[in-house]
Amino acid sequence: MPHVQRRLEERFTYGNYRIWPENERWELINGVAYDMSPAPSRSHQNILGELFFQFRSQLADRMCRAYLAPFDVRLPEGDEVDDDIVTVVQPDIVVVCDRNKLDDKGCKGAPDLIIEIISPSTASKDLHEKFKLYERAGVKEYWIVHPRDRTVMVFRRESDGFGRAAMFAGEEQIKVPLLGDLVIDLKQAFSADE
Repeated sequence: MPHVQRRLEERFTYGNYRIWPENERWELINGVAYDMSPAPSRSHQNILGELFFQFRSQLADRMCRAYLAPFDVRLPEGDEVDDDIVTVVQPDIVVVCDRNKLDDKGCKGAPDLIIEIISPSTASKDLHEKFKLYERAGVKEYWIVHPRDRTVMVFRRESDGFGRAAMFAGEEQIKVPLLGDLVIDLKQAFSADE
């Protein structure tokens, strides 16, 4: 993900967000706006493309669907109307199995699986703020991909939140029980960056 920068210290809603210039990428976390520019690195894009390809291919004839950024995920705190939602994120990859959460604007509610590919400028936000946000929202599985280390931390939901991270590296495969027999090949994903 790109360099993280706050817009202003005031609070915003999805109603504000929807009218911002289309050529700018932003996220709102609890009403705070974060600038998502500049564009992601080549390494980020290569890994993102390969992971998305693997998910998309394996989910082709299933109920679940994979989407990649920019794709708005609105995370309401209750039953507020869209324009009053204060959290809108654009994870690198999301998998949504409940099609009732999908509309022309993206996803409203917690996706089943979220993947964030971190960079030095986004690591803190992805590891702390987004971790807590996704845990609170009810995301079932959260992956944090470290391109430099060629590792993936996988957090799976337990009864009271995310459990301890399962660590995967280099040439391993990640089985995704949440999605049946789906398996992601990390060797293929990380070799896309060579």
